[in-house]
Amino acid sequence: MNADDLRRFARRDWLAAAHHKIEYWVEQYRQHGPAPARTASTALLLHMRAVQPDYPSASDRAGDLANHLQLRDRLDRATRALAGR
Repeated sequence: MNADDLRRFARRDWLAAAHHKIEYWVEQYRQHGPAPARTASTALLLHMRAVQPDYPSASDRAGDLANHLQLRDRLDRATRALAGR
């Protein structure tokens, strides 16, 4: 890897890359169900624990729970707003 490689990487079409990533996972789910996503998430967890053995910390878990509760609240509000139409 050299400086030009890094420049090309930094200048890539990130939006297109994000779309391809979504398309990839949609196709994986269509063909194989949730198993590939579970396999990927398990691999990521194992990697994090190799890098940071105490992962997830109590703080990580608290932040994750807060994010999930916030998402649930937003989904509940959206559901109520749509139901009131």
